Formats: sequence, C-alpha cells, structure tokens
Amino acid sequence: MSKILIIEDEEAIRRVLAKILCEENESYEVDVAEDGVIGLGKIKENDYDLVLCDIKMPKMDGVELLEAVKKIDTEIPIVMISGHGDMETAINTMRLGAFDYISKPPDLNRLLNTVRNALDKKKLVVENKILKKKVSKKYDIIGDSEAINLVKIMIDKVAKTDARVLITGPNGTGKELVAHQLHDKSDRSGAPMVEVNCAAIPSELIESELFGHTKGAFTSAVKDRAGKFEVANKGTIFLDEIGDMSLSAQAKVLRALQEGIITRVGADSDIKIDVRVIAATNKDLKIEIAEGRFREDLYHRLAVILIKVPSLNDRREDIPSLIEHFTNKIAVEQGNAVKHFSAEAIRLLQEYDWTGNIRELRNVVERLIILGGNEISESDVKAFASK
Repeated sequence: MSKILIIEDEEAIRRVLAKILCEENESYEVDVAEDGVIGLGKIKENDYDLVLCDIKMPKMDGVELLEAVKKIDTEIPIVMISGHGDMETAINTMRLGAFDYISKPPDLNRLLNTVRNALDKKKLVVENKILKKKVSKKYDIIGDSEAINLVKIMIDKVAKTDARVLITGPNGTGKELVAHQLHDKSDRSGAPMVEVNCAAIPSELIESELFGHTKGAFTSAVKDRAGKFEVANKGTIFLDEIGDMSLSAQAKVLRALQEGIITRVGADSDIKIDVRVIAATNKDLKIEIAEGRFREDLYHRLAVILIKVPSLNDRREDIPSLIEHFTNKIAVEQGNAVKHFSAEAIRLLQEYDWTGNIRELRNVVERLIILGGNEISESDVKAFASK
C-alpha cells in the first residue's frame, strides 16, 4: 500500500483530501497531521511514499518542513498545498525540492494526477535502488584473505577521489570487479561507467571508438558518432587491457588526460570532458616501455594509484568462499537445487595450481555441478577437474 501523509491545519480541508484519496484508490493508506511539527515527527517515525503539505501553518510552516524533510530523506516526494496568496511561495518551493504544488480549493483531477505522478516517481526511485543493489552485488569481491583485504582497503581509500588508478594482475583475477567497485563507491556512481576492451578493438578503429568521429571522416562514417570518452562524461571510463593499445591511440589518450579535451576523428574543434580514468592490464608495462610498445609518460599519468590484484594461488584461503558463491550463482542461473562440496573436495581444489585464476575456478565449479553427484566428492574432483 502507498502511505500518504496530509499535513494541513484546516480540519475541513484535511478531511476532504483524505476522503478523496481513500475513495480514489483503496490501496492508499492516508495519515494526517494538523501542523508542521506533528507532521515532521510522523515523517521521522514512519516511511511515507508521499507528503501533501500546506504552506501556511502554525508552529512550522510548509517551507520550513520541506527544508527539514529534505535533510532526512531527499527522495520522498512532497506536494505543497497553496492558498491564493501563497502561489509565489509555492513556486519557490519547487526550487527547494518540492515535487509539485496544488492550489486551494483542490481541483479533483489535478490533485489525483499529481498524487499518481508523485507515487510513480517514488516507485521508480525504489526500483532503481533495488536494481543498483543487484548490479553492485554482481561486482562483489568475494574473500577475506589478507591479500584480497588489502585490495578492498585500497578501494575504500581511493574510490571517493578522482585519482587515476592502474589495476594490474594476471588474467582472470577480477580486475574488472575492482574497477566497478571504484566507480560504485565514488561520487560519480550516478553517472555512466563505460568499459573499453582495448585488446578487442582493431588498432585502426580504436581512436574512433574512444574519441568518436564526424560524418565522412572515413568510408564507413555515415553519421557523427560520440566516442567512449564523451559517453562517460561526468562518470568513469575503464580502459581494460590498456597494454594492447596502439601508440597513436596512446598519444591521444595522453592528451585527454593532460588537457581534459578530446577531438573526434575528422573534426577540427575540441570537446571538453570530465572523466575519471581507470585502466587495467595483465602486462608488465615497464617491460612494454623498455621495448618501445608503451609510452612512459602515459604510464605515469595512469599509475597515480597502483592496485595489484593477487592471483588465486596467492589467496587459496578464499577458495571455499568462492566455491560457495559460484555454486549458489550457478544454481540460480540453471534453475537447479544448490549442490554442496565435501570438505575433501574443497581441500583438493585448494591444492590445485590455478593458472587461469578465478575464471578457471568458476568453470571447474560449473563442470563439477553438471557432472558430479548430489554432493561433489573428492572422487568427482579427481575425475572431472583434473589439471
């Protein structure tokens, strides 16, 4: 049920508003308060989906209440009720965060439409929160080993800053999880995080992919197109496998980092950008620099903060937690009951040499769930997970 609070000092108007809302929709649960002080107390004690609030009231007027509520809950929609002489104040409350205003005496259609729109907005906010939690859970970093806890501590220290981060580590260790955690815990989390796999884009196309192009810049450029840096404006761009980027693209990325501007392929004018850059690589960039394949000046621009993700062999104590995580996830994906691993099976998996790291472990767990018994035993591991 949608919970609505009416704050109005005139009893007749309180009663009319409550009656209209209850008759309109039986799923509306309506509460009332006769002044702003009582109303604020109710808001602190209850979880309302919408507040209808008069502007002129004793003890605490509607503007004061609006300002107080926005400090408690920025997402609750508040609709102001204004008398004829309060219209200018009502309009000003919109700047302070009010959802809308309705005038006295309330027009029935206007009132009901405003209430429906406000409740729809609240519902969307709640759904977006749930979705964000689900998405952020997708990028959870599983484990409590000393090695992975050091990474988590680094993330917490660095996330709120705009410092550029270079994430290193072997393939399959979860470098993209670190990048997502950095973005999700940052002040930019409301803006896009754009991922670019530099190894998957042909060298002749990567500049267009990163910086965009104008119509006619090359044969297949049939219209103007924004690049990844533009799309990520105010947010984060994650340059995965940056060690595979061509030298010409590296030069343009360096300019973007130095000057905060980019130029589309085929364009003459510059575009200002505000983007946090996170990069990742499985290569030793110092070797790449020594052999002339990576720019040293770009390395120093990117590596303000270095986060090294440990291999699975360096955090074997996390394998039981990872097995449980993957087992539950695979059961949901396949719609099957959760299978359990025996202690002997887990011990044997902890002894393996995980050259493919967490990605390899996930594949082995899925294979064992498909081919093994109701409980995954040591013999199942020997039969189906042999290295």
